[in-house]
Formats: sequence, structure tokens, C-alpha cells
Amino acid sequence: MQSRPYRAQFISYVFAMMADNIEHVISYWVVFQKFHSPALAGFAVLSHWLPFLFFSVAVGALADRFDPRRIIQCGMLLFIVASAGWGYFFITGTIEMWHAMLLLVIHGCAGVLWQTPNQLLLYDIVAPADLPSAVRLNAMARYLGILVGPAVGGAIMLAFGPPHGIVLNTLFYLPMLLWLFWAPARAKDAAPRRIPMRGLADIIQTIRDIATHRVLTSMTLLAGLTSFMIGNAYHAQMPGYAGDLGHGDPGVSYSTLLAADAAGALLAGIALEAWGRMKATPRTAILLAMLWSLSLLAFAAVNIYAFAIVLLFAAGFFELSFNTMAQALVQLNAPTDIRGRVVGLFNMAGLGMRAFSGITVGLIGAAIGIHWSLGLSAAVLLGLLLILHRRARS
Repeated sequence: MQSRPYRAQFISYVFAMMADNIEHVISYWVVFQKFHSPALAGFAVLSHWLPFLFFSVAVGALADRFDPRRIIQCGMLLFIVASAGWGYFFITGTIEMWHAMLLLVIHGCAGVLWQTPNQLLLYDIVAPADLPSAVRLNAMARYLGILVGPAVGGAIMLAFGPPHGIVLNTLFYLPMLLWLFWAPARAKDAAPRRIPMRGLADIIQTIRDIATHRVLTSMTLLAGLTSFMIGNAYHAQMPGYAGDLGHGDPGVSYSTLLAADAAGALLAGIALEAWGRMKATPRTAILLAMLWSLSLLAFAAVNIYAFAIVLLFAAGFFELSFNTMAQALVQLNAPTDIRGRVVGLFNMAGLGMRAFSGITVGLIGAAIGIHWSLGLSAAVLLGLLLILHRRARS
């Protein structure tokens, strides 16, 4: 935070992440009231994560070739188009199913244009020694936006109504969009990044390029395994857990459980920054992921509300810890000339694979119960992480 460019980036990132979540709150509410369509809700999840699966490496390749600041600005413009589009259809009352699907796709594409170039931008505005700190703080900013966004979105809906509220939301993207015109540029003596873009071949070639690099391969596998097996799919099941725990008003219980998970992540960011003694190694990151899976395994089995809150708090703490450590290790160890592709591959595994966690936790949960599905997913993940831990080298 001693870096003025980083402070500006942090603040604008919080606003953009908050706006992202405000749009979810308002658009999902109105669309649910209009269509009452579970299929559309499922499409919303897929449209959010599949762009990361399909395009993260391609966007990373773009960031290798071109200024990442301009790519992020394209993402911000798409976010603004999406919010303004929702506002137009809500105000005119002309929203149809295909309109909603198109806007959800635009929003998902905006996200993938934002995240990978933003990680490369961190490398350009802070020194390599400060990169782990910058990664942790940006992850904390993400959770801060997730915490604040729904509350602000609810207040905006009450104050201005959903149509005008979601138009107002476009203003929260402006700090990031405008600051990037003055953000520090990539160093002039940086290595050339003019490798041709080849679509699917880029993904295969990037996998080959990092195949002999144990740090990069182990952290990419860690991101992929945790996202595929669990990801954040249990968040969508949280109303069910709140109802099963049977503690007072289900709405309040649901909000408290989500807040406990996010609060644990925020504390992790603060604690890791204040302590600063935990050395970032692949084995440490995998061990933290194992503790995350153990916390969720215990959460799936517990039937006492107070214990459930404590376990979700611990899960949030360990999730931010291992995710930010893995991301920092990838960014620090990625070859300079293909850093964007390598970071894109990591995001493809860590974010894109979340689309499939809806199967491991969601669809299977519909068949055998949400507690069993989360518990089994966490147990299988724990076994896979044990294998990965043994193969990783510090």
C-alpha cells in the first residue's frame, strides 16, 4: 500500500468488483421475478465461468502482445454495456429470455477480459518482491467487493428501483476505466512478447512449455483440482444448508453463513500481510488447500449452527491463503515472454473449471443430498491433494 499506483489500482478494483456483484444482485432478482426459470439460472452460472475456460489463455496471449491496460478497459466497457443493457430492458419492460442470455454472455466475456490482464498489470506496477503482497491484497479486494456488493445492490434497489439502480451501477466501473489511462506502462526494456496467437494450439503449447516446471505444473493442477471438485458451488447450496441447520430465520442464517466465509477470507488477507512469515512454496499452498477441504468436509457433516459458522470462517481463511499463494508462485515463476499465457492457463484451471463444480456438488447433491455431495467431493479432493503434495517440491 506504500505504492501510489497500487493504491489506485486497489481502490478501483474494489469498485469494479462491487459493481460486478451489484449487477448480479439486481439482474438475477428481476430476471427471476420475470421468468421463474431454473434453466436460465443454470445458464447464468455457465455463462459466467465458461468464458474463463475457453478464452483465458487467448486473453493471456493478447496481454503478452498488447498493453494489458487497454484489454482491461475493453472489459470495463463490456461491463458498462451489460449494466446499461439491463437498465434499458428493465425501464422499457421489453426484456425477453434471449436478451437476458445475451447480456449474461457479455458480462461473462467482460470478466475474462479483466482478470488475467489485471494480474499482469500487477507485475508492471509493483516490484517482484512485493508481488505476493499485491496478489493477496487484490484477492482481499475481491472478497471485499463480494461482501459489500450485495448490500449496496440491495440498498440501490430499495432507493432507486431495479431499472434505475442498475443504470447507476455503471458509474462504479468508471474509476478502473479512467485510472488505466494514467496507470504505469510496461517497462520499455521488457522482453518482446510477439508470439503469434494460435487459439487451441496456444493452450496445448503452454501446457508443454510448463510441463518440466514443477512449480507451475503443481500450482496449475492445484487450481484445477480445487475448482473442479468444489470451486464455489457450495455457495449456491447455502440456502439449503441454512434450512437444514434450522437456526432461526433461514434468510438471516443464509446471510450469516456467506458472511462467515467471506470474513474468513478477509482476515486471511490481513493476517498474511501483517505476519509476513509464511514462505510461499508449492507444498505450503497444497497443505493450505488440504485444510480448506477438511474444513468443508467437517462443515458438510456438522449439524450445529455455531460450529458451521466457525468451519466456514476457517474455509474462507484457507481458501484465500492457498489461492493467493498459488497465484503469486505462478506469476513469479512464469517465463517473461509467455507470462500472459501461463497466467491465463492458471485462470483457465482455477476459474474455468468452476463450471464443472456444479456437477460434482450441485447435480450430485440433487441426487444424494447436498451434505453428502459436498462431503464426498471434499474427501476425494483431499485424497488427490495428498498425492499432489507428495509429488510437489518446495
